[in-house]
Amino acid sequence: MLSPSGSENSFVFLEGSPKPTPSTSYTQSDPLLDKIHPSLLPSYIPGSTRAYAHDWSRIGTGGEIKPNGRHIVDSYGRVCSLRGVNVSGCSKAPTNHDHGAFPGEHAVVTFVGRPFPLEEAPEHFSRLRRWGLTFIRFLVTWEAVEHAGLGIYDKEYLTYVRKLLLLLPSFGLSAFVVVHQDVWSRYSGGSGAPAWTLEAVGFDLHALEESGAAWLLGVKGGGHVEAERGIWPCGYQKLAAATMATCFWAGDTFAPKLKIAMPGGQTKSVQQYLQDAFLDMYATVVQALDGLDGVIGFEVMNEPHRGYIELPSLHKFDYNTDLHLSHVPSAFESFMLGSGFPTLVAHWTRSFPLPTRLTSRSVLNSTNRKAWRPDGPTQGMCVVGDARRLGDPMTGRKVDWYTDFYYPFLKRWTDRARKVMSNDKMFFVEPIPNEFCPPSWTAEHQLPNMVFTPHWYDLNVLFNKAFGDFTVNVQGLSRGMFPLKALYWGQQGARENYSLQIQNIVDHGYQALGGKPILIGECGIPMDMNKKEAFESDNWKWQERMMDAMMTGLERSLVGFTLWNYNPDNNDTRGDDWNGENFSWFSRRRGLPRSLLDLDQSSFTLDNGGRILPSVVRPYAAKTAGIPTKFEYEMNTGTFIFEWRSPESKDNIVLTARETEIFVPSLITYGRKLVVSGLSAGDKYTYDEARQTLFIVPRDGSSGRMHKIAVSVDPPLRPQFEVNTLWGDFGEVILSGLVVFVGLFVIIKYYFYM
Repeated sequence: MLSPSGSENSFVFLEGSPKPTPSTSYTQSDPLLDKIHPSLLPSYIPGSTRAYAHDWSRIGTGGEIKPNGRHIVDSYGRVCSLRGVNVSGCSKAPTNHDHGAFPGEHAVVTFVGRPFPLEEAPEHFSRLRRWGLTFIRFLVTWEAVEHAGLGIYDKEYLTYVRKLLLLLPSFGLSAFVVVHQDVWSRYSGGSGAPAWTLEAVGFDLHALEESGAAWLLGVKGGGHVEAERGIWPCGYQKLAAATMATCFWAGDTFAPKLKIAMPGGQTKSVQQYLQDAFLDMYATVVQALDGLDGVIGFEVMNEPHRGYIELPSLHKFDYNTDLHLSHVPSAFESFMLGSGFPTLVAHWTRSFPLPTRLTSRSVLNSTNRKAWRPDGPTQGMCVVGDARRLGDPMTGRKVDWYTDFYYPFLKRWTDRARKVMSNDKMFFVEPIPNEFCPPSWTAEHQLPNMVFTPHWYDLNVLFNKAFGDFTVNVQGLSRGMFPLKALYWGQQGARENYSLQIQNIVDHGYQALGGKPILIGECGIPMDMNKKEAFESDNWKWQERMMDAMMTGLERSLVGFTLWNYNPDNNDTRGDDWNGENFSWFSRRRGLPRSLLDLDQSSFTLDNGGRILPSVVRPYAAKTAGIPTKFEYEMNTGTFIFEWRSPESKDNIVLTARETEIFVPSLITYGRKLVVSGLSAGDKYTYDEARQTLFIVPRDGSSGRMHKIAVSVDPPLRPQFEVNTLWGDFGEVILSGLVVFVGLFVIIKYYFYM
């Protein structure tokens, strides 16, 4: 029986499928203690170590992976392509979250069991290993660690996380930990910070929604109907989240008089209070996870936001960077709403070709509800009065969020984290969402062991929840691209569109940062697109096509990535159960019970519950003995081309291995022959289906030598869809129209002008 298709993977249990046997060259040699890879020996047989391509444990890498210029390399100097997932979207909310009681009982929540119970870990880690998605962006929230109050850390949760991440190397997995946030906190409509941070600044949690200071329906189970869909990112501009971001980054500049009382009777400025609390919490997390081989680094914060800093006008936000959907009060209107005044606010709806347009205005907060507590540190007054200016209120100097606030904080963060580390880790950082890497991020602002982790989504699809043959380059439109140039047709057009957008992000990163690695920290597609028709028909063709277009763009850019997201709690009704999102292409409802699972990476039982797997599970060069220069995969045939170059002195890479390891999933090779062409005389290779790895050892690894292989399967895969183009779909119509036009022109010229 051939490997199942994407939709079949959701339901079919392939009982009795034979497991591939390891190659005869498989031995038990362990290169762990030797920084010289055995493949340097002339007699070496490809695949003779215990490693497999997507194994990031010490056995698989010879010790560790680390940054080296623009690349991340293993201990043998091989360039590593890190490919994986965010684990998990469900970690934004506690296991005992109650939609009806929210925002009450916030001090007694628990995140133990997020993203999944400890006893389920082997199932999920085995599944990710089988799919080659072995690099994890692991989500932790500030609320999960410190929900009970300032300095009160949830030791049970930290112990759970440590035990969970301790298991990673035994499955070949590695992770970096991000303290995740969206819109500051669940209590301001997103995720991240604990409730007491808002209360400390003076907000009344129970008045935020009614006063228009936050949109909370999405964290109370909403966001699925048309009127609520995709609104949550607008919370960044609303009073609660924007105020908290402003106070966190620049309270000393824009709210210097706001002081927070400390337990001992002293006071702190609001900026120092929030930043010190965050860094204390972060140091606690780093210390709790210290010494774990599977944790290679930490990310400071997900999708930071300026708040009101650098706001060009009190009367509008920047349409190019801040989503405008539903009611979007300006900063001034937010101040009015939060102070209890009914206010006329603009309402935006989805449109084309730009994402949204202004369609109406209506009055909010007709009940005169104040967002501020009268007994708070602001005595019921708006805290950000001075933040309504572009310049420093003390000096008049124009401020810049990155150079004045973000970069200095990143230095404080790394200094604090390194003090509690027993050995150095990588530090992952990202810009403000939908912005390119700023040119100001020069060497003096860069961090040790820094990895740049921007995000990319198709914003047009994200907010319309629709994908078809017609795609739009919103990134280009928002930066002045000629509209016709931003429109694409067909699957080929979608691939080109996404490739261009992702490459732009990568190029801007390299231009500013120079020799720093880049990894796309989040990228994904909504599974509930096109009015959720796939949930009824089990036909996932549009999800498959969109995921393929995105993956093609990522592959062409030659950078690693972590997909959003793998969520075991996902189902067709609630999705990811947070702000109406439904991004997980794994759904437990469609999977097998644990008692029927075989956890070996060659087992098809692990595929059950996965959707659109042919688009997600793809070959890639995980460890390259050289510099990758091109990778192109066609999922409809199972063929790919990979080109790489042996290192030169300019690469500053000390390579002590000849063997390149390519992940080739058994999902496409089962029952087929793998055909490798393009090798030079004397080059050796072997494919081990049990380890899902193609091992290649070139004979000539001299400086600058180019290598190219073309890999296919025989018989070819059954195509999932047609890679259609504008000319292929409408060529005959266009030609016919041209013929008619030319004919009419000739007739008119002959009869009227001759």
